Amino acid sequence: MPPPPPAPASESGSGGQVIGVDVGGTKVAVATLEDETLGSPQVQPTEASSAEGLIDEVVAATERARNARTEAVGVGVPSVVEFAAGRVRSSVNLHMADFDLRNVLQERLELPVFIDNDATLAAVGEAFDEGGRARVENLVLLTVGTGIGGGLILGGKVYRGSTGAAGELGHTLVGAGLTAGAPEPGKFPQAGSLESLAAGRELDRIGADVARERPDSELGRWAKGGEQIDGHDVVKAANEGDPDAVGALRLLGERLGIGIANAINTFDPDEVVIGGGVSVAGDLLLGPARDTALRYVLPGVGTRTEIRLARYGASAGVRGAALLARLELSAGDSAFFSTRASVEGA
Repeated sequence: MPPPPPAPASESGSGGQVIGVDVGGTKVAVATLEDETLGSPQVQPTEASSAEGLIDEVVAATERARNARTEAVGVGVPSVVEFAAGRVRSSVNLHMADFDLRNVLQERLELPVFIDNDATLAAVGEAFDEGGRARVENLVLLTVGTGIGGGLILGGKVYRGSTGAAGELGHTLVGAGLTAGAPEPGKFPQAGSLESLAAGRELDRIGADVARERPDSELGRWAKGGEQIDGHDVVKAANEGDPDAVGALRLLGERLGIGIANAINTFDPDEVVIGGGVSVAGDLLLGPARDTALRYVLPGVGTRTEIRLARYGASAGVRGAALLARLELSAGDSAFFSTRASVEGA
């Protein structure tokens, strides 16, 4: 007979350990949260080419982190997630589609497991403190990396929508050509979407164009030396003062600003937070994004909204995943508890 589930947080207190797991296409990061202290994330590359292999790697990393006080595990994945069922509905990079991730992990770990979209969990990490207390009631987060993800905290709670998939802000259409009516849809990201115009892969393209069209620019000189120009090079050159690289980040930032304006007009949040790998550009990205957003916000809307960079960098994913476990334990009504109770009462 498997061991009983850990006591809900109201009985065991907030000092018990929970584990956060951040799963990416190339790595798995794990960190513990205990006594309101987040441990240092442990990151390892993943070589899994199948869902089963990835599960093995997640389980092994979690087992290394757990101890006798471990109460639950939170897992963030770059996927569309049906939160209530813990099911991955679709995923580009994880070889998962219609995959019952929560139940598989719970059977392997014999612990409550909670699954959510990684950008949603980054929003949790920005909105809540280490004890699971809301620091901000209404927050919109945009993660600008290879693609653009989003997370929503509304009224001090995670907003997931009717199917658990809310927050796909990268797929809002900010530049669609509608003169002749709706164009034929293509593959995602759709042409004219925020992700197609302002994500990291677009910065790669802009940087390569600058290097090709302006061979005397910093990026052009690097390209002549055999370097494959990408967004990291654009940020590096911009930080060194190269005007063409600064202009590339300005262009990306202004496009991002249109998406931010849409978010403010829709949600009137306390904060709009920009995270993800491209956010390392700092004010070179945030400045143009903020200036553009404020020009396109409806007068009277967003008068209290702060537009800022994310605070937690590379630890945002595991922090949010651990906080998810803490918050769900505090709620005390997880499917793990109710299912186990039904089985034991049968």
